[in-house]
Amino acid sequence: MSKLIRLTWMAVAVALGGCDVQVHDETPTEYPANHDIGMYEIKAAVTRDALVTPGSVFMFALGGKERVELSPNRDGSEWHGLYSVRCRSSFPLQFLAVWKLQGLATKQKLEPPQPREVKLIEPPLTRAVSIDTAGKMPKGGWEGGVPYRIATAPNTRITAAHIEPLSQDPAEVAAAKPISVVGSFPVDVPCGTPTEVRVASTAQRAHGNLVIDTDHPAVAHWQTRIEFLPK
Repeated sequence: MSKLIRLTWMAVAVALGGCDVQVHDETPTEYPANHDIGMYEIKAAVTRDALVTPGSVFMFALGGKERVELSPNRDGSEWHGLYSVRCRSSFPLQFLAVWKLQGLATKQKLEPPQPREVKLIEPPLTRAVSIDTAGKMPKGGWEGGVPYRIATAPNTRITAAHIEPLSQDPAEVAAAKPISVVGSFPVDVPCGTPTEVRVASTAQRAHGNLVIDTDHPAVAHWQTRIEFLPK
């Protein structure tokens, strides 16, 4: 009798060991933020034990209030979908697997046990701008705008801006001297909306760096090379 009991428990253990689904998160840890598309691929690899009913597995990606149903490849080993998010620097991700056992109830599991954060990296802001100074100088100097667009926060403030020479060489200091920042601060930059900082030059040819300060941690400071010249 004791031998029969041992064999019965061994059979149960084998059965329980063959009824699971393994989920392996293959989503990158970060993506460059893309406000225009606002969609990011999420994917996972799945393996199933012998007692899991073929074709019974369903996969979902969970993130906050989002629930995205994933699509499998032909053999159900790879699952993928698109997560929609804008104006944030990250999004939470957790996978929910649901499956049926042969002759038994439906099971499910979360992987990982707690959501992880997928980072969204703020793209570089404007690196260089050329402003046309052809023709007669307007009152106050030639003026142009430097556009900035931010994708990972609902609203960002440019708190200050100033002009710096490209270097401390006397010629570079002189080249930047005619340039000034026009307007007052702070300047609000709504997510995904190009917003200008205006600059002016009293010389037809001038160049320097426009340095801005913002309240966004990823771009707390940024410099843009400005070139005034006739075209």
